[in-house]
Amino acid sequence: MTVTAPPPSASALGAKSANADKADPPTGLTGDEARRRLEKFGPNAMPDTNAHPLRMALEKFWAPVPWMLEAAIVLEVGLGKYVEGAIIAGLLVFNAALGLFQESRAQATLAALKSRLALNASVRRDGAWRTIPAAELVPGDVIKLSLGGVVAADVKLTGGEILLDQSMLTGESVPIEAGAGLQTYAGALVRRGEALAEVTATGARTKFGRPAELVRTAHVASTQQRAVLRVVRNLAIFNGVLIMLLVAYAYFIGLTLAEIVPLVLTAILASIPVALPATFTLASALGARALAKLNVLPTRLSAVDEAASMAVLCADKTGTLTRNALTVTTVRAMPGSDEAHILALAALASSDGGQDPVDGAIRAAAARKTVSDAPKLVKFVPFDPATKMSEATVSDPNGTQRVVKGAFASIIPLAQPSPIAAAADKELEGQGFRVLAVAAGPPNAMKLIGLIALSDPPRADSATLVTELRGLGVRTVMVTGDAPATAAIVAHAVGLDGAVCPPGPIPDSVHPEQFAVYAGVLPEDKYKLVKAFQKGGHTVGMCGDGANDAPALRQAQIGIAVSTATDVAKSAAGMVLTEPGLVGVVAAVRQGRVIFQRILTYTLNSITKKIVQVLFLAVGLIMTGHAILTPLLMVLIMITGDFLGMSLTTDNVRPSPAPNAWRIGNLTMAGIAMGFGELIFCTAILCFGVYRMGFDIAALQTLAFILIVFGNQATTYTNRGRPRLWSTRPSIWLAASSVADIAIASTLAVGGILMKPLPIAVVLGTLAAAILFALVLELAKVPVFARLEIV
Repeated sequence: MTVTAPPPSASALGAKSANADKADPPTGLTGDEARRRLEKFGPNAMPDTNAHPLRMALEKFWAPVPWMLEAAIVLEVGLGKYVEGAIIAGLLVFNAALGLFQESRAQATLAALKSRLALNASVRRDGAWRTIPAAELVPGDVIKLSLGGVVAADVKLTGGEILLDQSMLTGESVPIEAGAGLQTYAGALVRRGEALAEVTATGARTKFGRPAELVRTAHVASTQQRAVLRVVRNLAIFNGVLIMLLVAYAYFIGLTLAEIVPLVLTAILASIPVALPATFTLASALGARALAKLNVLPTRLSAVDEAASMAVLCADKTGTLTRNALTVTTVRAMPGSDEAHILALAALASSDGGQDPVDGAIRAAAARKTVSDAPKLVKFVPFDPATKMSEATVSDPNGTQRVVKGAFASIIPLAQPSPIAAAADKELEGQGFRVLAVAAGPPNAMKLIGLIALSDPPRADSATLVTELRGLGVRTVMVTGDAPATAAIVAHAVGLDGAVCPPGPIPDSVHPEQFAVYAGVLPEDKYKLVKAFQKGGHTVGMCGDGANDAPALRQAQIGIAVSTATDVAKSAAGMVLTEPGLVGVVAAVRQGRVIFQRILTYTLNSITKKIVQVLFLAVGLIMTGHAILTPLLMVLIMITGDFLGMSLTTDNVRPSPAPNAWRIGNLTMAGIAMGFGELIFCTAILCFGVYRMGFDIAALQTLAFILIVFGNQATTYTNRGRPRLWSTRPSIWLAASSVADIAIASTLAVGGILMKPLPIAVVLGTLAAAILFALVLELAKVPVFARLEIV
């Protein structure tokens, strides 16, 4: 779509017509002045803020988990353990590569904002019309606006008459008539006519650009990001204290520095949740793939996780809950007339084939109610903004008559007064409809024959969506720039029954339960409303389709753009629906809760494992006076346990019936409880090896290795089974990874690979004990999880 028509010819400029350029237009800016202003104000485009790929890559190595791995690498190299150091470095790079690959696919927001700006504009420079890139427009330029064009900057009309569609900016579905003196904004669409205008603002300073700038600056840390940081923080504090006590005890019993340093390194490795960030990313990526099959495309991976936590959905009215298409809702026939004839006459007084949505809606309604004796069109006069009406001369067997259609206040002076019509007009306008009056008859004796009420009807699936979301524990509120009366009608139709927020600024302390409808809001208000809900501790979703929704879509934890959305809305959103309707929102919530449960299980497992491993090192040191695990054995545990454990991202889980929330404190307590259970198991078997079997320290280190592997597998299954171990069948990938983990550990232990061999009977006996331990731990788990609300 081009932005404006080509520059008019000299003959066209001199023609006497209704066009904006019938009179001599202003000479516009000089080329020199335009260049000066371009240097001062900058280009009519949005600034590029995309992070450099190298910076994005480096950021993956600058976070709590990478820091711990990097410290371990330094210690390994310092001890001359180059192989172990290389393995840990490989784990570090794998984590970074996986995160970078997934996140680099979602860098489209500002690029789409740029493409949304018009490409070319017809501008008056040095007294002549030129076509230039819209990015070169400056305040003060004189430009031409033509049918089908997109306004390239904020402008003030100086001549001509046009019909402007500003729905993508204001949310108002009805186009407005615009003439000299009216201010309009970048991104508006010219539906009819032609006009001259003076540029008043460009780039980020436009009303369209301000939402873009809000999109650029809008940011909220995802709950997933906060969860990772809090888990790492809790583990660092808990295990950090344990490691200091471990070092103090080792020094107390007389271990040398050469023995203490490997012990510390082992403890550090034992406390690092090495695969936690990668698992979060992988789980979200798998969820995104599943959503794509359901016609939902995530643009940010965190949005998959956020969908599980969404407690409030702010839904825009126009184009989201409604179809963004005017239709005839009601026809009020006056005495002596009927609905079919009113529509037939109104259709003759409507333009055919134009882009005027009002005329299109009336013609479509008339086509569904044909009449046998319909009059024939003789002459049509298009809508005149000055008189606010269109008219037609029609003929029938009784002769010719005049038909006029327009605003009630404009039509009623031409017809006989009608108290019934006035009351009907007031009633329909009070219900939020746009009302047109139709009069017909001889030019000097016309009668008002009826009223036509138009509205933007709700989507067929909107009411179902609201009901399903309510069943999932998600509160839906309507947020629109439309009038309160109109918004309230649509809200009631889709099942949003509740109070309408009074006009005015959005309160800072507003709560989702206070109002069901927020009407007459500006783009900044939507953005502020989302932030106000977030301030109250709610995870907020924003569903919209226009440029005016973009800042709120970006600020919300989960922004959802419908299939008819502008590029701005789609790229600002965390998810984009590719099919009409809003069933994708429900699909996103349900799939998000599945992913949340998988990540929750892995996180709980990580806490359990990291706590028990450091505690077991301490118990082993007390029992034997030596480190019962070496750095190499701990690296093997990390590879077999942490990374094979990523198969939990494919597990079969039950989504929760209510919004999820990361209760990291409760999760940590549950992990400590399960970790102490596993510690008892490991300690009991280690006692058997020390006091019953009389193993030396090398054999005890092998025994400790398989104890950790088998014990971790046992707690994996007790942790994933909520409420019971057998509540859901494990996925094929999870079962396969468990078999692989046990097989690898058993093969290494029996074969004496990288460790002292153990008798196969000891390995099998330990595995059997782990299975029995899982059943016992299951009995203790249920009341603990219930108390801590781990569901």
